[in-house]
Amino acid sequence: MNKLQAALLGTVVACAAAAPCAAASLNVAWWKGDRTVVTQLRNGGPAPAPFNGSRMVPLGSLWKLFVYLYAAETKTPLPDYRCTGRDPDEVYCCDAGQSVNRDAALVQSCGLFFAPARLALAIAPWQTYWTRRLGAAPGGDTAWLAAPSQLSPERMVRLDSLLRVLAAIPPASRAEAEHALLRVVLDGRGADSVRWFGSRLRVKTFSWHEGKERLGGAAGWLADGTPVWFAGQGTSSSVFRAWAPQLAAALPPAEPDDSGCVVVDYFARYPLRAVQGDGGAAAPGPLHGRYRVTFENGQALALRSTGEMVLEQQADGRLKLRGRFGTNEYVARVIDREASAEPAEAARALAVSARSYLQQNARQVAGCQQITDSSATQRVSPNPASAAALAAARWTDQLVVDGTPVRYHRDTPSADTLAWTRAVALARQGRYFDEVLADAYPHGVLAAAGTGGVRCTRLAQNEAWLERELPRWQRVLRQEAGYEAPANLPAVCALASGAPYSEQSRNRIFMRPLATREDRITLAHEYLHLGLRHHPRGQDEDYVERLARRLTDLKLEAL
Repeated sequence: MNKLQAALLGTVVACAAAAPCAAASLNVAWWKGDRTVVTQLRNGGPAPAPFNGSRMVPLGSLWKLFVYLYAAETKTPLPDYRCTGRDPDEVYCCDAGQSVNRDAALVQSCGLFFAPARLALAIAPWQTYWTRRLGAAPGGDTAWLAAPSQLSPERMVRLDSLLRVLAAIPPASRAEAEHALLRVVLDGRGADSVRWFGSRLRVKTFSWHEGKERLGGAAGWLADGTPVWFAGQGTSSSVFRAWAPQLAAALPPAEPDDSGCVVVDYFARYPLRAVQGDGGAAAPGPLHGRYRVTFENGQALALRSTGEMVLEQQADGRLKLRGRFGTNEYVARVIDREASAEPAEAARALAVSARSYLQQNARQVAGCQQITDSSATQRVSPNPASAAALAAARWTDQLVVDGTPVRYHRDTPSADTLAWTRAVALARQGRYFDEVLADAYPHGVLAAAGTGGVRCTRLAQNEAWLERELPRWQRVLRQEAGYEAPANLPAVCALASGAPYSEQSRNRIFMRPLATREDRITLAHEYLHLGLRHHPRGQDEDYVERLARRLTDLKLEAL
């Protein structure tokens, strides 16, 4: 039984035998070809009502995504929103006196930022844009897109209409939104679910209501551009917490396009004597086929190329080999040359490390990142990447370690260095790639390339209160099924905006300074998510909240 199967089985058993789970089912849909494919995930309980693409669903916060897409492609100005502290909805945006930009506003669901009136969105260019995208003026099932003023959270839309509109956005037009939305599984409302999804999920979250039930979920795209939507009972955060493993297993495969451009100067320290193909000495230019490369020191190696390897003859007559790849092909070749594609979690961690090193050390030349193939930098295989290495690179597409210099070594651990032998050992112990990276780079954060990760500004007062209260809580927590005390006291970090959350892979809690009883309950609540991280009860928001309130009021119980 693999880790995913074990996690799924544990969830099902616990939901059947213990406290109620966050929701009994999750509705999932994606667009394939010209139709909607649906599936329902279950955690026991009665069979859910069937649904299909004709189902009406609330737009919720997804309206902000369509404003973002329109503004990004039409170059409509999106000035930062500055919080004044006078509007309660600014809790989703920023603290008083601070500002939020378009990408952060999209991830944090800051409606004030995207308000059509603030951005002065005119109806005529809006309709022109969507008519061009849809091939016809918005109407019928797409009438909800007819005017910016018609975009509202309570607006009901046909599910297949929503997915069809997402499918109409071309890759270049959705690229900026996808890049921003990668943060959702890193430090947004899907925080800590990156271990299940990698970079496959690029979605905007929403929370609304359907009748008397709270409805949470997300919609957007998979890494290959497949439009996707899912929703279940609860908030978007609780849906991610409860369903991430099953959802990741249920979604269709999605391989991203290999974006970026990396030029590798091969064998920088080893002068070439000759490059021989099947027909004799290779001529300068792109190489196609199999070749034997001989070095001045007498060593030789074989390589294959389909045009990505180029032989150059310099002014002094010396030969030089240069490769030009997409970023994921480059990362995969590093995995093949430096280590191995197995075990998968170690290879995924190495993929992030290699991409991070490239970002930090490559030179920018004519629109490409340029780096040498050398043991002093990163060694890069001259042969096409293996399928397994490519899978690891694509699964972590665009993910990097930010905030610390990234280094790699085969077998010698040191500060901010991923040692392959230790990565393999951790993976074989059942650790996920994000945990392997946290072990290697304790001062860094996992982020989407170019966006930066969330750094931790420690809240000493919060940490001191938690440390003081924990001994009293233990007599209660020892009786709670599934509770495992974190090895170290969690770091409590200042939250700039949005809802508090816990980051299990790095044992961190993001919240605001303690000021009220509700703040103390919040800290207890997020600590419980860490302590119950390996048990389905940790995904049951009602149970966690009740227990957090009980722990906070233990002094009153004693009196």
